[in-house]
Amino acid sequence: MTKEAKPTRNSKRHAAEVIRRLHAEYSDAQTALDFETPLQLLIATILSAQCTDVRVNIVTKTLFKKYRSAEDYANASQDELNEDIRSINFHYNKACSIRGACKMIIEEFDGKVPRTMEELVKLPGVARKTANVVLGTAFGIPAGMVVDTHIKRVTFRLGLTQETNPEKVERDLMKIIPKEDWIFGAHALIWHGRRVCHARKPDCDNCVLEDICPKCGVKEKKG
Repeated sequence: MTKEAKPTRNSKRHAAEVIRRLHAEYSDAQTALDFETPLQLLIATILSAQCTDVRVNIVTKTLFKKYRSAEDYANASQDELNEDIRSINFHYNKACSIRGACKMIIEEFDGKVPRTMEELVKLPGVARKTANVVLGTAFGIPAGMVVDTHIKRVTFRLGLTQETNPEKVERDLMKIIPKEDWIFGAHALIWHGRRVCHARKPDCDNCVLEDICPKCGVKEKKG
């Protein structure tokens, strides 16, 4: 049996303490994706869906040398781009999305990656999570909070949300975490999820949040 998520007595105070400790533990938290421009981050984030950042970085090391602008991607044939990203999960669909997104960037946004949520989610292959990554990491714009599998898991265990739907999780977090902490908070929560609060066996003994974590959904150790 697992514990059922319960709201904390003071969610904002609890969230503030979580962020404070994450700042101390992961002061340099940032995206694991390699990029130099907003377009590169957009492409890398599209590729990262259901694929490891390590694999994406291996592919983009070559990809970013070959394709340097939105025009390069838009003018590439489907077969060529598909072949260039073949080792990525769902490569065919992602090649379609990348070409479509870049064509729209050229036709509707003067060749530049848009800087608003409303415009970004119009691009093929771009949902709210990807838009949040690009806005926050490439432009420093806190339009919302990224919610990936790590953030969803960690914030549930911490009692910061009882939701499992990413958009509902995001809304909960935006209510209790100050806007100025949305970008860093997302990066730090992802790092914490990867390094400590693992899906199967969270390392609670070495967690900086252990004494303030209700461990919602975490199976109790036997013995």
